[in-house]
Amino acid sequence: MAIITLFNGIFCNEEAVIHELVSDIGYDVVGDRRIAADAARLSGVAQQKIQRAFAAKTSIFNKFTQEKELSIAYLKLALARLLVEERFILKGFCSMLIPRNIHHVLRVCLIADTKYRYAIGSKKDDVAEKEVLKVIRRRDEDSAEWVKSLYHQSDPWDASLYDMVIPMHKKQPMVAAAAIMENAAKEILRPTVESRQAVDDFSTAAEIEIALATEGHHVAVEVRSGETFLTINKPILMLSRLEEELKEAAQKVNGVKSVSTIVGKDFHQSQIYRKHDFRMPSKVLLVDDEREFVETLSERLQIRDMGAAVTYDGQSALELVQEEEPEVIIIDLKMPGIDGLEVLKKVKKTRPEIEVVVLTGHGSRADREVCMKFGAFAYLQKPVDIDELSDILKKAHEKIQKVKTA
Repeated sequence: MAIITLFNGIFCNEEAVIHELVSDIGYDVVGDRRIAADAARLSGVAQQKIQRAFAAKTSIFNKFTQEKELSIAYLKLALARLLVEERFILKGFCSMLIPRNIHHVLRVCLIADTKYRYAIGSKKDDVAEKEVLKVIRRRDEDSAEWVKSLYHQSDPWDASLYDMVIPMHKKQPMVAAAAIMENAAKEILRPTVESRQAVDDFSTAAEIEIALATEGHHVAVEVRSGETFLTINKPILMLSRLEEELKEAAQKVNGVKSVSTIVGKDFHQSQIYRKHDFRMPSKVLLVDDEREFVETLSERLQIRDMGAAVTYDGQSALELVQEEEPEVIIIDLKMPGIDGLEVLKKVKKTRPEIEVVVLTGHGSRADREVCMKFGAFAYLQKPVDIDELSDILKKAHEKIQKVKTA
């Protein structure tokens, strides 16, 4: 019998369907948390951070860190190692990671109309009735963004993505489960030499993606019996340099026989290629109410291979500290509302590992002494020399990395 995958809208009675399946065929059930936990062990990255890859909202620092892409690569590797077991039900976002050329998989989608889902959700003890529609909408947004990122398909419930789409507002769980089991037992879905080779290739491709992402690259990877194909779909100018670096990184992975690069349909030779340098600060948050100044400063830091995001007031900065993981904050001292000193105090109290650089045009020696007393990494006056600021950011980054390593 085939591996069974279930991707579903929330509140589609999926638990009842799974219960029926397990009762009849005795398969183990594996969800996203299990795969994320395995990926965390493989990567050394916290499971909670791995699971953020499933959310529609991506970190403002991701374009500099590529953490989401690296998390997905480790999820693929953890999943590939599980696929050799063959007798299980895989539910959740990870079910969409299995390539189509792995044929011994029955891909099932469970979905229902909003009225049905609201009725199911309203009966849940852990969801307030007035929040049910919000929960449905938020989960659907995550599902849509996930599928779009993997298949460039805007509708997560599109029938072309699955072998079966079951409308749960029209089917009882027992009937749905019976239909799934009938199809999973078909001869065409039995494992073959070719489909098991595809599992091995999937594992190798995941290791290549990890190797590339670790060195600051992100391209599409496909492996066919050890032959590797890397598709470049990014605007660059120095194509030959990129191809050399990609091939060198991919060839270090065990099982790779050959590496070929392909220019994708979205490729344009328009920008100088620059891979991400992980030795440079990549999570710098700039906080200043002078919009033109802070946006220009962000651009100047990015030119120097530093990842810098921007916000314009102290309250937004504190909210981003809760939602994101900035490593360094550069903050103006005098701002409307919550000023820089108050932000410094709160950040060092709640997130002492974050380094704070005060950059102000209105400060005094007394201000400097107060800021340093409350844990500022450095205190600088505007206009700042960009090279001096870059050196300070590098030193802050080195300090943070030493703490992490220890």
